[in-house]
Amino acid sequence: MLSRLEFDFEPLNKVLDGKEVTKDEAHEIFLHSEYNSEKIFKMASNLRDQHKGKVISFSKKAFFNIVNLCRDTCSYCTYKAEVDESKLSMMNIDDVKNLAKSAAKLRCVEALLVTGESPEQKYDEASKWLRKNGFSSTGEYLAHCSELVLAEGLFPHTNAGNLNKSEMNDLKKTNVSMGLMLENSSQRLLEKGMPHHDAPSKDPRARIQILKNAGELKIPMTTGILVGIGENEREIIDSLFTIKTLHEQFENIQEVILQNFEPKQDTRMKDHPSTPQQYFKRIVAIARIILPEMNIQIPPNLSPDNYNDFLDVGINDWGGISPITVDYVNPEFAWPQINTLENKCAEQSFELKARFPVYPKFIKMINPNLKKKIEKLSDNENYVRREFWR
Repeated sequence: MLSRLEFDFEPLNKVLDGKEVTKDEAHEIFLHSEYNSEKIFKMASNLRDQHKGKVISFSKKAFFNIVNLCRDTCSYCTYKAEVDESKLSMMNIDDVKNLAKSAAKLRCVEALLVTGESPEQKYDEASKWLRKNGFSSTGEYLAHCSELVLAEGLFPHTNAGNLNKSEMNDLKKTNVSMGLMLENSSQRLLEKGMPHHDAPSKDPRARIQILKNAGELKIPMTTGILVGIGENEREIIDSLFTIKTLHEQFENIQEVILQNFEPKQDTRMKDHPSTPQQYFKRIVAIARIILPEMNIQIPPNLSPDNYNDFLDVGINDWGGISPITVDYVNPEFAWPQINTLENKCAEQSFELKARFPVYPKFIKMINPNLKKKIEKLSDNENYVRREFWR
């Protein structure tokens, strides 16, 4: 248990008293953490233990790379393909069914359905492909794919960019949760020479509106930020407070992902430096201090040599881990083995538990039919029964 005697810094004492910090106070704490990181890390770790206990969760998934054509061009992204590239993915109905069957045999629970941003708006090939499969839009096809994977025993979680409210409402019938990364709340990142200049869907005003739509529809939502793409610490803190405000309004933000930037060849940011580990740890800690009760995740494959270090700074989730598919967004970074994750957690006195794409607390938000399907596989805390995922 921490005591006031351990801190001579008033904003941290405010956190210790269970009070919320302001943006300015959070910035003060972040600056303070550059020279007093261990105190900040200890505070974040204690907040996680207080609100989340000693359970670290993950989702056993299959990544369905439905179509990776995209109308946007982000300066750091290699997920997007062009029509003449070997990495182009356009999964037809049989592809989706076959992957779902294989994933179900491996006892995956999540079907992560991913597409580029509105590909049919830029590519005639995407429009023709959709029509060939009997659909008029990517959103309509995603709704059908969701039905297919649900029929095989997987629970869909769709991440397809700025879907409109009607599309999201249709997907709500079959998806237990959905995802849209805020990435950052700063308009500056859209300026010429910045990473989102050629990515209109990354306009934070548009993304915030989509997250509001999800809140109004009562969809459990995953969001998060990218760290190290050219933003400053004020913009990071503002982004975290934007997420905090959305959750206070709608109570549907189930998870906040903190993703560290890693440069990729064949991108405009290939020479941009990786996010420094110590800096990223400070970001994770300040996120826990700003969002003490939230589920906070880092992708372990993006910190392959030191991901367990982040257990000391406030995370409580590893995100989706697949035994069958690569991370198509970051294919050069393999997911750790589930056994390795479990051992790393045990070494630090944490228990690894598999969750559904929807977190236990948010299962109450989904429709009754989906709840019934989850109940067949869940334990008394609404995690996946251990004997199923092990």
